[in-house]
Order: sequence, then structure tokens, then C-alpha cells
Amino acid sequence: MPKWLRKTLITLITVCTFGLVTPPSYLYIDEVKADKSSKEGYIRPHDPHPIVVQALEAEQEDGQEETVYDAETFVHFAMEQAERQSMEKFGSKIAPVIEDEFKDAILPEIERVLADLVIQWPEEQFRHLQISEKPAGGYGEKIFHVYNQETGQDLLRFHVRRDHPPQDGYWFNFHYHTWEDQFQKHYPLGNIYWDVNTPPKWLN
Repeated sequence: MPKWLRKTLITLITVCTFGLVTPPSYLYIDEVKADKSSKEGYIRPHDPHPIVVQALEAEQEDGQEETVYDAETFVHFAMEQAERQSMEKFGSKIAPVIEDEFKDAILPEIERVLADLVIQWPEEQFRHLQISEKPAGGYGEKIFHVYNQETGQDLLRFHVRRDHPPQDGYWFNFHYHTWEDQFQKHYPLGNIYWDVNTPPKWLN
């Protein structure tokens, strides 16, 4: 049916019945198709695998942007922070000596622990997980903590302790604590040997 005739019929039916009768739906078919295709945008309706882009940035009501994490994104971010803050803690004297062994032996263990954490943490809560920023200097053990920014509660604490067994040199004992037992137990990540001489203070 020609488009002009269709429009004429719709108008006549509406005017003659004072709007009490709705024109039959088949008179609107082309308009419905056109409206549907415009809403579908550039994705063709017959394309069996349309590309879906998932944005990591969600716009809040106040117009600011907020990062939305999934498990993989959080672990990747946390691992970058773990390496950066560990090197900062080791300082210019310790880092060159143990850096390679730390990356080969300790970092994979940290990644395993973080991956285990996000498995049990609700996905909608990832945006609240944060990494502390300041490793402890001197003889302090803290490397970094994972905490809930919303509550301020620590979830994991990654530490390194200096051990000096009798008749042996100095070792760096990497371990972590968890909120599940109120941070009482030491969970080992690995040990790195230093030397028979006392290691420098952290951050030096």
C-alpha cells in the first residue's frame, strides 16, 4: 500500500470517529519497522554475533565517573601496587639484590592469595576494595594491606619479617595475615636469603 494512502486512511479513521477508534496496526507496520531499526543502531538485526563493549567507567548521578571493577581488573591493579610498593619498601640497597627472586617466587604467591580473595568477595563490592599506600620503613613489617574503603576494615595484610636463625644469615620472611582469624596467624608466602651481614633498614 502506498505510504500516502496509508497516512490518509489513518487520518480519516481518527477524524471520523473523533479518536474513539484506533486505526488497525497493519497501517503502522513501516513506521514500527523504521523505529525498531533506528533503535538497533549500527548493529544489524541479522548479525548472529554483535559486538558488545563493556565499559569500565560508569557515570554516577552527580556526573562524576567511578571505576567499576571485576575480579580480573582488581587483581591486575593490586598486583601492580604490590610490585611498586614492595620495591619502594626494599629501597635502593635491598631491591637490587632480591628483586629478581622476589618477582619469581613471592609475587606469584601474592597473586594467588588475591585471586582467592576475590572469589569469595561479592562482585558488587570490588569497587570498595583498595590497596594501602605507605609501606612501613625502619624495621616495620608492612608492605601493603587490602582493605574495604567503605568500612575501613583490613581484609589482608602482606608483611615481610627479618629472620636470623642461629648459626645462619639473615632471611626475609614474606607472609600475610587475614581478617578471617583476626590477623593472628602467619600464612607463608616464601623466604629470600639476604646475607650473613645485617640488612639495611626498609625504605633506605
